[in-house]
Amino acid sequence: MAGESFAYADVVETGTLNQISHYNANTAIETVIKDPVFEGNGRYLFPLNSSCFSGETLKDLSLFWYTRPNIKDTLNILKSRVTAGEHIFIDIYTDTEKRKDPSKSDVKLIFFKGKNKAKTAILNAGGGFVYVGAMHDSFPHALELSKRGYNAFALIYRAGSQNALSDLAHALVYLYEHQNDLEIDMNDYSLWGGSAGARMATILGTEGTSAFGLKSIPLPAAVIMQYTSYSNVSGGEVPTYSNVGNADGIVDYRVMRRRMQIIQDNGTDTMFELFDGLPHGFGIGRDTVAFGWLDRAITFWEMHMNTTK
Repeated sequence: MAGESFAYADVVETGTLNQISHYNANTAIETVIKDPVFEGNGRYLFPLNSSCFSGETLKDLSLFWYTRPNIKDTLNILKSRVTAGEHIFIDIYTDTEKRKDPSKSDVKLIFFKGKNKAKTAILNAGGGFVYVGAMHDSFPHALELSKRGYNAFALIYRAGSQNALSDLAHALVYLYEHQNDLEIDMNDYSLWGGSAGARMATILGTEGTSAFGLKSIPLPAAVIMQYTSYSNVSGGEVPTYSNVGNADGIVDYRVMRRRMQIIQDNGTDTMFELFDGLPHGFGIGRDTVAFGWLDRAITFWEMHMNTTK
């Protein structure tokens, strides 16, 4: 694949990251969406439900339920990758499936490539199952994971909880069946999510793809979840890391903490972090007391990889 020619880790090592400036804070959102380099896929970098974001420029961009995303650097990296010939927009449904259900045409995996044959993370943003807040709730995470050499995929799924869960199940099977083509390793993969995306990650991480009528693939090595009120515990959970702020007006942190304790009591490893004063949707936590949690979550995932494979 052409992706080998441009890995984020290589950019950091060579010191060229700061030279990548296709877009700046004053770039119009419409300019990015219609940039011909993305071949019509630029719209997947923003919520498809246009009522869920506002602003004319990247500086003015604001998401419903979330703080202002700092998306400029991520967009510059993605454009550089595409310019270098990397394939970052991946369709998980066949043409036949999309003809039967045109809504499936708007389901994409956005690939943040790390090292060839490295372990894989799949990230699911929140948005209340109304929209996908990927630019705040999964793109930054995916970028940081690829920076550390991991292969990361941000899922752009359809609105509605059942559609979203089905899309994630199909995405997992697709990645499992195409791991050689994509030069990724799906052994010991991890599932990440924030808010609604966290609900998706923990449901698929517990029930598996067969619960959605698809080919059964192994469960993840770990689930990494942020700020969700999902409280079900079946006893089949995989190792789970979770975090939330105690000023979250949407999620009661005590629900999350209680669920982690029950999973732990069932004999499955968990890690729970509570951050003082943080509201809902703090993402990777840059410039907050939560910054650094992603490194601890990665370490948690690594602890549960089966190194004998």
